[in-house]
Amino acid sequence: MKLGRIDYLNCYPFYYHMLEKEPLKGVTIYPALPSALNKMMAENSLDMSPVSAAAYADINGEALLLPDFCISSTGLVKSVILASRFPIEDLGGRTLGLTSASRTSVVLLKIILKKFYGCEPLYRAAGPRPGLKEFDAALLIGDDAMTEEADAAPYRYDLGELWLKKTGLPVVFAVFAVDKAAAAADPAGIRAVVNSYRTSLRCLAEERPELAAKAALKYPGVTRDINDYLDTLRYEFTDERKDALKYYFSSASELGLLKEVKALEFLNL
Repeated sequence: MKLGRIDYLNCYPFYYHMLEKEPLKGVTIYPALPSALNKMMAENSLDMSPVSAAAYADINGEALLLPDFCISSTGLVKSVILASRFPIEDLGGRTLGLTSASRTSVVLLKIILKKFYGCEPLYRAAGPRPGLKEFDAALLIGDDAMTEEADAAPYRYDLGELWLKKTGLPVVFAVFAVDKAAAAADPAGIRAVVNSYRTSLRCLAEERPELAAKAALKYPGVTRDINDYLDTLRYEFTDERKDALKYYFSSASELGLLKEVKALEFLNL
């Protein structure tokens, strides 16, 4: 099985057990940025992977979602940041560098600025770590949003916090997708990965000091307190979060930012 892994701290708790304790036989792990995993799933190069929630709009019909897992936050998320030299309401007509690392946060930011601020910046595609030397504002995600450079921005907005204030909803940043052909061909392999995820999340609850220490070694560039950061994340794909994701898809579709997603399709485990 070819299994993707988002190579950010926020996804590490799902892979702790298979990376540090009990590797899965017959499973090859592909660590990469969300954007790369999105592309690989769309090209059927992976059997299973976490992907940007926005990317599901492109693979809906070809992939199924794991019903129990996601990467989300209710309010403050700390790793999805709009860094700016100007207040957010003054960004109309100014340059805004968009990270190439993921899609969910790019679409989320565009929804927030258009729908709630009536704001149209000059969006510029950038690399995974755009900065304020090149742009008036920059969208940073993942570990790149938790650095001293990001903290030094004159204005700093947490998109999870903004979304909660404007909608009252959590944000689902990533979902776990399984290629339909792979689900049919290797159900036992899929179950083994799912069981490993579940064991890892138990480790997060029961072995937090050990997990956080391993994470600190793996992601030394993160300046945030790892335990504090992990406390902000929510990994259970509850009905509330599924409804919040549907609202996100509906808003994105209305603004022409994503294809319409009529329904979420889940893998029957």
